[in-house]
Amino acid sequence: MSEPGQGGTPVGLDRPGMPGGAEPWDTRPGEWDDSPADDGHAGGAEPRRRRVAVPRRGAADPVKALLHRHRDLCERAVDPLEIAAGLEAHGVTDRTAARFRHRDVFSLAEELYARVPRTGAREPETAPLPPPRVRTDRTLLPLLPGALGAATVAGLRLTDGGPRLLVALAGVLALALATRAALRRGPLAGPSGTPAWRTAPGTRARHTAHLTRVWTLWLLTYALLGDGLLHAVLTGGPHALPTGAPDGPWPTAEAPALALTLTCAPAAWCAHLLTVGARRRLAGSRGLADFTAAARPLLFGTFALFLGALTALLLACGTVLHAPAAAAQTLALGALLLLARLLTVHHHRHAPAVLLGAAAATEAAALALPLAARLPGCAVLAAPVRALVHAWGEAAVPALACGTAALALLLHAARTLTRASAYAPPTGAPD
Repeated sequence: MSEPGQGGTPVGLDRPGMPGGAEPWDTRPGEWDDSPADDGHAGGAEPRRRRVAVPRRGAADPVKALLHRHRDLCERAVDPLEIAAGLEAHGVTDRTAARFRHRDVFSLAEELYARVPRTGAREPETAPLPPPRVRTDRTLLPLLPGALGAATVAGLRLTDGGPRLLVALAGVLALALATRAALRRGPLAGPSGTPAWRTAPGTRARHTAHLTRVWTLWLLTYALLGDGLLHAVLTGGPHALPTGAPDGPWPTAEAPALALTLTCAPAAWCAHLLTVGARRRLAGSRGLADFTAAARPLLFGTFALFLGALTALLLACGTVLHAPAAAAQTLALGALLLLARLLTVHHHRHAPAVLLGAAAATEAAALALPLAARLPGCAVLAAPVRALVHAWGEAAVPALACGTAALALLLHAARTLTRASAYAPPTGAPD
């Protein structure tokens, strides 16, 4: 029968390889001491081994382990909110923060920020994330595509023959350069830096960006020429164009194209409004759920504001040019392009590229299927396109393709653009 040691642990019940029943993490309540115990025995008696209590070593610091895992994020962060956004991007939620003895991710991020050793005499910054600064050039630059688009349409209406073709080519080139400039600076500019928790964009990111440009160019070209081309394909050739003459000008949707170029400015202002509002709500939130609840109506409100501006410009262009407004497909395309750009700006490139490509592929299939139906025995291929056009007209094809893709992107944006990680400023990027 073994003696019970201090703390109620039997002395004889030692595990193999672990003296005194000690645990691997040093959780034993005491250690053996060979000093004589003052138990009233004679001085010459053999001393009895007794158990001496020593302080119990506490469990490993969980926050320290988390700090070691995300040290690069914590050292490069300029604000605790940036650490909170990075932790959320890694899947850390308020429930996860509770396991680290914190009420939410924000308080956990504040402790991580305070415990990170920094070189130099820089004091911790407790001010909220500053909103992006408004610059005159970045505010007025989105107006340039609309101005050039109006000048191009006016030139096309005042010229004919060879000069008309030259005006069209010059206008398209100028519009491309102006749009590129508007997308490289200002609220619609892509991510100029990479957050601390993301890897630097590589070959795959550049490939995705190139595909996005190609699909966007296709969608805009179809918006300008697609309805007339689809009508010619379905009716047997250019002799049946709505102009009534084989050598007449190709029918173009001038009002929708002009409205889309003019909405470059409202899109930039809506993107700026979304970013500023989201960062203000991020600074005032004390939990991820609170921020999501505040950011979701801001996202939907900004989206509705853009659709209202596009509708007003579309009606105005149709009235001035005395041309059909083609509201359904233009609104669908405008919504798709805005959501794709917002997701790209906030570091979500894959979904816009996939859905823009799906919309472009749908429009291309609508043109290719009637052509393939002319092959012997393949007439059934054109049946879906003919039925859709017969019921709703040529405009139903881009409206259906772009509208479905825009709805999918809206649902994706409601999940991703309402997260704190979407609005953390990229490392080294200007405000």
